Amino acid sequence: MSSVSAAIAYALKPVAPQIFGLMGNGNAHFLDAAVRTGFDYTAVRHESAAVAAADAYFRISNKLAIATTTYGAGYTNAVTALAEAAAAGTPLLFVTGDAPSTGLRSWDVDQAAIDGGVRAPRYVVSRQNPGHTALEAAAHALRESTPVVLAIPYDLAAVQCVEDSTPDFADFSSTPPAPQLNSTQLRQIAEQLEASQRTHILYGKGAIDAAQQITKLARKLDATTSGTLLARDLLDYEFDLGITGGFATEVNAQIIAQADTVLVLGASLNQFTMRFGALVSDSAMLIQIDLGPAATNPRVNYFATADASLAAEDLLGAVQPAVSSWCSSLDLSQLRHRPAGDEIAEDSALDPRRVASELEKILPSKRVLVQDGGHFIGWGPMYWSTTGARSLTCVGTAFQSIGLGIASMIGAGAAAEGRTVVLAAGDGGFLMGQADLESIIRTVASGVIVIYNDSAYGAEVHQYGSIGLHVDPMLIPTVDFASIARSMGATGVRVETLADFEGVSNWAAQGAQGVCLVDARVSTGVRAPYMEEILAANKLAAATLALQSD
Repeated sequence: MSSVSAAIAYALKPVAPQIFGLMGNGNAHFLDAAVRTGFDYTAVRHESAAVAAADAYFRISNKLAIATTTYGAGYTNAVTALAEAAAAGTPLLFVTGDAPSTGLRSWDVDQAAIDGGVRAPRYVVSRQNPGHTALEAAAHALRESTPVVLAIPYDLAAVQCVEDSTPDFADFSSTPPAPQLNSTQLRQIAEQLEASQRTHILYGKGAIDAAQQITKLARKLDATTSGTLLARDLLDYEFDLGITGGFATEVNAQIIAQADTVLVLGASLNQFTMRFGALVSDSAMLIQIDLGPAATNPRVNYFATADASLAAEDLLGAVQPAVSSWCSSLDLSQLRHRPAGDEIAEDSALDPRRVASELEKILPSKRVLVQDGGHFIGWGPMYWSTTGARSLTCVGTAFQSIGLGIASMIGAGAAAEGRTVVLAAGDGGFLMGQADLESIIRTVASGVIVIYNDSAYGAEVHQYGSIGLHVDPMLIPTVDFASIARSMGATGVRVETLADFEGVSNWAAQGAQGVCLVDARVSTGVRAPYMEEILAANKLAAATLALQSD
């Protein structure tokens, strides 16, 4: 007969053998059992990093991972990362200590209420069937694409369980058939696509497994294609336009604006993808196919609930080949062009566009890109190539948080499979997650940390300083991150001129082993295109509100 914690570890080992965590009173027995059972355990230095790392691990590997912390303060430290995973729809299992089964102590909080508040389903183990409960929780996470909390009451963690045997995970993991277009929907969408003269297909994260079907459909329809940020590099297709939305090139946006029909597969159509309403022509038919119950943007003309892969396959068989020649008429010679940026900005600091341009030449070609949030967030996706689908993550953007991207590098490192992990961060967000710089240096085999160091919370400077708010609360004393990195055993390179990139080039030429931190001193005077869109949308909203008030 084994303990409750041992039964949980035994049940979960075949399902999610990767753990990211920080030990405390509430999960000490679980981690002891997990290590003895042979899990791959990565220790982190702040509890939020455990959940953020497990989040990124799934986004890169498409495999379930476990995050674990103690109860109380350990649990609450991880709540922001848990809320991010819930908002992003990332499956992970958060194994956490909890108050005793007898009730809350003076230092406990109502973790069940918090789980509900961030929309994370919760399972509580008992002595009777801890392994069974653990597998139910893991199956729920995968089936519903959500983080699930598995709570271990403190007084039960080490006691003997009375579970006779652990059932097979297959008993829990069956899922209902993916929804398909019904005959009426298929006919109506096919008729619209056949009538179209200029079709564009926009695919998102929900279509990552549909690359082959989308490519065939695009060829048959003579359609251009593009992807959302999290689905970049999905298609090998000569008329794929790259990233759509605020990080797109102007040629990309101009071509999509010409489309008379836009078919959206597995993309949520948030305000950034839609460029605040400017992405699609007012006269175009916008069709959205997604797993949700309803359209996610009021601009959608026709919505259908269906799996993107199945929908693309069904449409491929339902439509006739296009007679138009739209794609061949397009001039794509400048499609990938972006301004390289000036060598030095007006304030004598580096132009962040030039930093990104130079690093694209230097960084190892096989790479995974992880991002924190901030004004800099577009420079990496806009200028840096990645290696295939599921090679870019932005942990934090779903919940509009900064600081979580740093820990996501740990999870990406565990899933990178020989690729170099490149983290883009700002100085503000990096300071929030700096405790796990040690975790990154200890665990990432090949990694580059690029800090866009503008001595400010840059997004706030552009968004609020530009409309007259006092900038002092938005400023940060300049931090020498390169020296901090060197003190912890990494390569640290401070970049104040283009000549300073030689230090990064030397690191890459010597095998790109270990972690290289690039402390790039950039200007706050260069505003990202996506920020210009936000400011224009805010200005329009303010003007509309003023008119309504009058």
